[in-house]
Amino acid sequence: MSENKDIKKLENEINVLKERIEALEKLNSELAEQNEQLIEENDKQKEMLSFLPADAKKQLNRKEKKTSSLRYKMVTVMFSDIKGFTQLSGEQNAEALIDELDSFFFKFDEVVERNNLQKVKSIGDTYMCAGGIPKKNRTNPIEVIMAALEMQEYLKHLQEESKKNNRKIWDLTFGVHTGPVTAVISGKKKISYDIKGDTANIASRIESVCNPSEISVSGMTYEFIKDFFACEFRLKMPVKYKGDVPVYIVKGYRPDLSVDGKGKMPNKAFRTKFQIIKFEDLNDYVLDRLERELPKHLYYHNYKHTIDVTIGVEIIGYGEGVSEEEMLLLKTAALFHDFGQVDGAVNHEERSCEIAGEVLPKFGYDKEQIETIKGIIMATKLPPQPKTLLQKIIADADLDYLGRRDMVPVSDALYQELKVQGLIGSFNDWNKLQVKFLTAHQYFTETARRMRTVNKEEQIKRIKSLITEDD
Repeated sequence: MSENKDIKKLENEINVLKERIEALEKLNSELAEQNEQLIEENDKQKEMLSFLPADAKKQLNRKEKKTSSLRYKMVTVMFSDIKGFTQLSGEQNAEALIDELDSFFFKFDEVVERNNLQKVKSIGDTYMCAGGIPKKNRTNPIEVIMAALEMQEYLKHLQEESKKNNRKIWDLTFGVHTGPVTAVISGKKKISYDIKGDTANIASRIESVCNPSEISVSGMTYEFIKDFFACEFRLKMPVKYKGDVPVYIVKGYRPDLSVDGKGKMPNKAFRTKFQIIKFEDLNDYVLDRLERELPKHLYYHNYKHTIDVTIGVEIIGYGEGVSEEEMLLLKTAALFHDFGQVDGAVNHEERSCEIAGEVLPKFGYDKEQIETIKGIIMATKLPPQPKTLLQKIIADADLDYLGRRDMVPVSDALYQELKVQGLIGSFNDWNKLQVKFLTAHQYFTETARRMRTVNKEEQIKRIKSLITEDD
């Protein structure tokens, strides 16, 4: 009997242990899932912070503050208001109407995110968002109007469907203004923003004088968007301490920048024009990273060389008569052509292509453009073997210094870089190598040959005179 009791006691203890193990496994699984969510959220926050200036990052890293405020010089604020919702809620099923409004605002959230904007808040039948936070950019006035036009078309579709069903639906107004703001940032797991200042107040005032279905913008916003959208002057609105603020109505995309000239959908010319402005944000982003991440021993392959090649492809590209989009692709490839040097010199062109493939989709480049850019980057690999005109242009721009007046200090920087890495011997050895390289080198474009060949020949003579044969 005593043995049976011991066995039962042991079985009970084993069962208790099994239950504990199962509970621990379940808890471990839940913790692992929570950890994955935290990692994902942390990655998103890191990506956001990577676009902020250094002083902003310092402010956000001050742990003693629960909230932080950042100053932005150029933000476009949009106020949107549902007109007639209160009246409809008294005539129709209020619960069903609120569900429709929630669905409408959910669509609004999608449009805002897709156009690189930040939702600020939605209260009742009012929706507020902004462009240019948390990531500073030059394109935010255009992106806000693109979002407004998309929502305007979406509402028109809903109104047409409602008419078919003999139902009424609300209307929508937009008020937009561009200027400086103070963004109050709060939250840990999920960051939220509140915008303070005259810019938000003026956007709200503009919305209040809107007619139904109108997108109204201030004169300041108009100056940023007038080359992209068809606008019409409407009135001057008095604002305390600001004087009269001109207000314009956005009618749609400019005919020459829209599909079939109808002003409803942007065409390829619009996208190229838009990307050219967006390139300036990409330029700042890449050069900032290169300055911070490139090894310090790169006296030649540094961010200054990247700037040099970017300018070079523009000069040669104009000489060769490339189109606006081709120039954009050239300058983008020039920005990235040495980015792979952050991980080492060997096969850095391939790594540059990988980095470009990771970054460029975030700046609106499509797959076809990215593949073309990668091909242009690979044309800088020595010895250069370019096939297309764009590849020939960057190959010439990358070695443009060979025929320039500042060839001596540039080549000296390259020598110092190779010397530190143990890839070259004496300066005399370097001069011999230069003569061999310069003699074999050829420019591929007529523009580069016209600009650089004569001076390159002079450099060959100069370097030959410095070589001593008994070294």
